[in-house]
Amino acid sequence: MGHSARDPQNAPLIFYFGGNAEDVSVTGLDISDNIDANFVLMNYRGYGASEGAPSESALFADALFAYDALASTTVHNGKLIAFGRSLGSGVAIYLSAQRRIDALVLVTPYDSIRNVARRRFPWLPVSRLIRHPFDSVALAPSLDIPALFLVAEHDEVIPLPHARKLADFWGGSARWVLIEGATHNSIDVESDYWPSIREFLYNQ
Repeated sequence: MGHSARDPQNAPLIFYFGGNAEDVSVTGLDISDNIDANFVLMNYRGYGASEGAPSESALFADALFAYDALASTTVHNGKLIAFGRSLGSGVAIYLSAQRRIDALVLVTPYDSIRNVARRRFPWLPVSRLIRHPFDSVALAPSLDIPALFLVAEHDEVIPLPHARKLADFWGGSARWVLIEGATHNSIDVESDYWPSIREFLYNQ
């Protein structure tokens, strides 16, 4: 799925990667209402109308496929942005490690799925049970790319220390914006959410 800005040649191209069970068609409407950009959204395998089963390798491969198919063929102003929310932050970071990305928007991100699970289930042998680690913090030091970290004050799914660790290890400039009163799933309806994203993107 793609969407063109009001003036596509003067707008960035955003690759958007959503959270678990997120309907990206709804997200697409929110983005088009709030950001003047060209953007690419896709449902992960097994989500929406997409077939197959989601896995770390499948999501990463699909992100590279979308980038390679569209980055050079879509009209845009030359700026390529990766935007990842929750689960999708790991996909956005992986894409940024593999292809040219000029800036990242990371909403409720994590250091690694394995670390989040270890905190939540300390009595389980998590490293053996979690087959898909999504180890973003391992890639972070090598990424000299501006990133916006948009985090929820009351994130009950990914506790704040996991986003903070990722930001602390980030190789480029890291802008940290705490959305007060927000939870993991309510962050995008808070009044500071879209203005923070617009301010960051328009200054890149």
